[in-house]
Amino acid sequence: MFQQNAIQSDSLRTILPQKINLSDRTFDQWRKFIFNSTGIYFQDNKKYLLESRLLRRINYLGLNSFEEYYDYLNNSLNYSKEITHLYEAITINETFFFRNQPQFDSLVSSIIPELVEYKSSLGDKKIRIWSAASSTGEEAYTIAMVILELVKPKFPHFTFEIIGTDINKAVIEAAKKGVYREYSLHQTSPYYIKKYFNKEENFFELKQEVKSMVSFKVLNLYDTLAVKQMNNFDVIFCANVLIYFNNESKARVVSSLYDSLNKNGYLFIGYSETLHGISKAFKLVNFPKTIGYKKE
Repeated sequence: MFQQNAIQSDSLRTILPQKINLSDRTFDQWRKFIFNSTGIYFQDNKKYLLESRLLRRINYLGLNSFEEYYDYLNNSLNYSKEITHLYEAITINETFFFRNQPQFDSLVSSIIPELVEYKSSLGDKKIRIWSAASSTGEEAYTIAMVILELVKPKFPHFTFEIIGTDINKAVIEAAKKGVYREYSLHQTSPYYIKKYFNKEENFFELKQEVKSMVSFKVLNLYDTLAVKQMNNFDVIFCANVLIYFNNESKARVVSSLYDSLNKNGYLFIGYSETLHGISKAFKLVNFPKTIGYKKE
């Protein structure tokens, strides 16, 4: 869910903050609302963080208090539009290309060859990959590039479908454009930059052959019914999402991801995350410098 790149929404404008405080009572009201909507839980020591993010919308809307904003959001005339801006305000969007290199190495060297052999035995020539917290698209597009470069030449008869999702509508719109600042490419080799990007002044735009491999949509991972529509995936990347949930939310999301995977499919999560104490459904698989979780 992580850094905005070339595109920013109006909800993230820099606005001088009002000097208003978030009371403990209202903080609890807000975090219950956010938890029930997204599964994201703000601990007591994150009160200042929620306060600063809500304040962006309060100032933008010209409101006078956190209580007034709560009432504004829950007004049926405002809800459908404002809930999107709330999600944009409370999620962090910091990412870059080739962020978790060992995961991509394992995908190319181990997982895809294994899946090709297994799916060939079933007469299936398609592999589906889901970037479940895609933010502005760097992860999904990295997967597309390594497949174009390292996988398609070996398995030309297989097709690959890559889908990126995020709860934040603004970052999904940015991902669809495929335009990035230099920071997003700071771990990308000059070879990949030259081959798969066009440079336009201070921006880098992905070439169409990469963009055409990926589709994006807005999705709330805590919405079980919506996630049920995401099925038959062979690999799911869901990095740096579970850290925002409590154990109850983690178990709910991981269970949904498990159901979205095909048999022998793999789940990757972030390096600081674990399924220990959350789910026993997956088999832990060790890869060089990283781990994955397999659905058997």
